[in-house]
Amino acid sequence: MTFSLKKLALGAALALGAVAALAAAPIKIGSVLSVTGPAAFLGDPELKTLKMYVEDINHKGGVLGRQLELVHYDDGSDAGKANGFAKRLIDDDKVDIIVGGTTTGSTMSMAPLMEKAGMPFISLAGAVVIIEPVKKWVFKTPHTDRMAAEKVFEDMKKRGLTKVALFSETSGFGQSGKTETEAVAGKYGITLVANETYGPKDTDMSPQLTKIRNTPGVQAVFIFGLGQGPAIATKNYKQLGMTLPLYHAHGVASNEFIKLAGAAAEGVRLPAAALLVADKLPDSDPQKRVVEGYTKAFEAKWKTGVSTFGGHAYDGLMLATDAMKRAGGTDKAKVRDAIEATKGYVGTGGVVNMSATDHMGLDLSAFKMLEIKNGDWTLVN
Repeated sequence: MTFSLKKLALGAALALGAVAALAAAPIKIGSVLSVTGPAAFLGDPELKTLKMYVEDINHKGGVLGRQLELVHYDDGSDAGKANGFAKRLIDDDKVDIIVGGTTTGSTMSMAPLMEKAGMPFISLAGAVVIIEPVKKWVFKTPHTDRMAAEKVFEDMKKRGLTKVALFSETSGFGQSGKTETEAVAGKYGITLVANETYGPKDTDMSPQLTKIRNTPGVQAVFIFGLGQGPAIATKNYKQLGMTLPLYHAHGVASNEFIKLAGAAAEGVRLPAAALLVADKLPDSDPQKRVVEGYTKAFEAKWKTGVSTFGGHAYDGLMLATDAMKRAGGTDKAKVRDAIEATKGYVGTGGVVNMSATDHMGLDLSAFKMLEIKNGDWTLVN
């Protein structure tokens, strides 16, 4: 073999080696979650879920023959920190997609960076402002705050409750929820006769609840918040001897809420994903296999109960990897297009059908109305 032929052969071998190395390079899944701070009982199961399923997917051969690598940061429930970590994931870690943040505040601080960088971003937060107006690169898995208000008002209407006190958190999720609740109340014949707020780090909400208790004509109370605050409010509610029907939004859809609120949680109603009542779903429900499988795997791995928040992370990761398979790789524009084209994905949050005008893909039927009875979740008929 001549020198030139040797050089050609060597070049070809190097090129093939480079292609093989590229094919074998891990797919980087970036994540910014609130694993500590006021929103920790949302972020902690989200991280546990991502770790568990990245490990499981890798054990089964990865995605498109490549292993997944989870690159994650804890924003401590601080939206400012979330922004900094998002920059790091994009600029330094060179991730292929981002799944998270946990809260609306964190998500909204990250979203402009995703749009500028052309980074596919699947949020695990609740507020409708994340996807309305539609942002090209931003998607989300949980039901919206507007949907939560509508589901609650549907139930109140059935019970003949029309005069309601709203008690919302001054966080991004709580304030977006307040705005959406005010906007849809009239549609269901609901009058908000009291409208109070609390801070996410408040340790006593008795003064605001006393105002609500003394409001003439109030028939029910709707608390809109996430994390530890709603549990404190629920305990204060019972300590004040209040007996009106008490509702929460989906920001407390976790066994951790029942643990924190204790006996005061008895009788509380809220809309949530089917995940919390997996064993109570009929066999005909298309979600039953999915939510039972997730519940079994999570509880076996982490020796603790599931929450809808971990389910949101499961859905985010599965939507991401499914899109990569359909896109045939990790090209960001192709993955973005594939996420937007998702149809019929059965997840823990419901059946997802996305489009160019809907970057969540869930309708109101994806919500279940639950009531806490004897320290457990039950379905409201």
